[in-house]
Amino acid sequence: MQEDIFDIVDENDQVVGQATRSRAHAEKLRHRAVHVLIFNDEGEVFLQKRAMSKDSWPGAWDSSCSGHVDQGEDYLTAAHRELDEELGYTATKPLEFLFQLTPCDATGQEFINVYRDTGNGPFRLNHDEIEIGEWKPISKLLEGIGFTPNRYSSALRLILEKLQAMQQLPAS
Repeated sequence: MQEDIFDIVDENDQVVGQATRSRAHAEKLRHRAVHVLIFNDEGEVFLQKRAMSKDSWPGAWDSSCSGHVDQGEDYLTAAHRELDEELGYTATKPLEFLFQLTPCDATGQEFINVYRDTGNGPFRLNHDEIEIGEWKPISKLLEGIGFTPNRYSSALRLILEKLQAMQQLPAS
């Protein structure tokens, strides 16, 4: 199986080269990723529990979908591709861009564009990527992170912190 190739970027998110997935991660090279949060009509967020075979955060709860931006791909295209690949889901309206996280250890040295969608599924989970998925009220999610933070990916925790600071989390 051929390994994914990522664009490597500088501190301003400008492409400076390419590297394989394994090299980008091993050498902690800056690269790009996306996360999408899907909220239902009740304000709950759909979370995925990452498959145990994942190379980072195996078995942890994460955003509705997340993934790397491939070489030559833009963030929004990657977000739609990941929705399809992981959830078998197509957004019915344009994804809402929320913000960008900058590279750090908690993001795996990734610039992460975070998007929001509102929908109720249905989802067709890719079990190579996702063990299970479930809807969570925001209050229960934040409570769970408070009790057992390492059961949630570090990127998801950063995203939720930023959303709280921006007062962008729905009441549930």
